[in-house]
Amino acid sequence: MAPRILLARHGQTEWSLSGKHTGRTDIPLLDEGRRGAKLLGERLYRAPWDALPGVEVRTSPLVRAKETCELAGFGERAADWDALMEFDYGDYEGMTPAEIKAQRPGWLIWRDGVPGGETLAQVGARADEVVTWARSADRDVLVFAHGHILRVIAARWLGYDVAFAARIRLEPTSLSVLGWAYGEPAIERWNDTGHLG
Repeated sequence: MAPRILLARHGQTEWSLSGKHTGRTDIPLLDEGRRGAKLLGERLYRAPWDALPGVEVRTSPLVRAKETCELAGFGERAADWDALMEFDYGDYEGMTPAEIKAQRPGWLIWRDGVPGGETLAQVGARADEVVTWARSADRDVLVFAHGHILRVIAARWLGYDVAFAARIRLEPTSLSVLGWAYGEPAIERWNDTGHLG
């Protein structure tokens, strides 16, 4: 069996709702985020997922990801992993894209990076670590993490540069699956929020 990686983005927070860059600030879930996490868990415990027996689970240690993991029913099976923490936005932590562009017209995180935080290469190296781990054995993995790091993991799974992450949006409490097609890394499912409807 070729291993797959299931990506669960954390539920809605006050900052994700307002569009603020939320890196290492430990923001809790809103009630909407908790509800979404429970619905995601209900989905993963039904067919065809059937609670994902044998899957290895990891979560970002930040509260919004850990709580999503726990409410989805995978907390007891999960191990914290710093590699899954969100992009360290440095000086741009807590700012919206509009606020950043007011200071730096034309700014794009995937091209320009952030002052005082992680470089794109550092985020890419963490994503590569996750991809290597996911492919290391004949079992699927499930990770609970954050929008930007999950987008970078997807880019690296597919063999693309970190900048490819700009082209793949990811909503809160979404489910995505990275797998294989004709022996090549592929996206099987992306940004699926059907369980929230």
